[in-house]
Amino acid sequence: MNETTSAADAQRTAEMLVHVGRIARCEAQTPSLTPAQWSALRFFAHANRMSRTPSAFARFHATTRGTASQTVKSLETAGYLERRRADVDGRSVVFDLTPSGWAQLAADPLNTLSAAIEALPPEQQHTLSEALQQLAGALAQDRDGQAFGSCGECGFLGAAEQAGCPFQCRCTGTLLSDEDFQRLCANFTPRATVETPAATRPGTKDA
Repeated sequence: MNETTSAADAQRTAEMLVHVGRIARCEAQTPSLTPAQWSALRFFAHANRMSRTPSAFARFHATTRGTASQTVKSLETAGYLERRRADVDGRSVVFDLTPSGWAQLAADPLNTLSAAIEALPPEQQHTLSEALQQLAGALAQDRDGQAFGSCGECGFLGAAEQAGCPFQCRCTGTLLSDEDFQRLCANFTPRATVETPAATRPGTKDA
């Protein structure tokens, strides 16, 4: 395969990704939420407890803080999000989904795409997930944006001394629960870009 063919294939793949995204975002003629509101609802459902803030959502959604705040406020007014004081410092405000928010998320237009991905063989799902994570990171770096990922893959993952909580975030000093490892984090930094060796994931041995 020559460079011209490779570039053409890459272009077609990029167009297909955009096409799939467009199809996945298609909603009913009278959608219950806007695409931005759906994105916010998903973000606050999947972000860890340190990252459920309007500013973190603004970075994730690549939009301004003002626009992100308006989107979050509209979901709060609709009863899908509720605010509370952050556990970490008690000064900042974070948002959680309400029971109505979780019920609304059950009708997420992306559920059809999720089902299609789930139908793929496990190895294809894994390869696709890794490739998309790399693409998202590359685009974020190219545009001076923020890469998002889970604590288990982050270079700031470190060992903690406290019994019953073996891991902590070396960026914020926050002790991490098992649930944190599977959620999006606004402080995520790929391991390759952090000099200090990170601890391994739960259930694995140190290298």
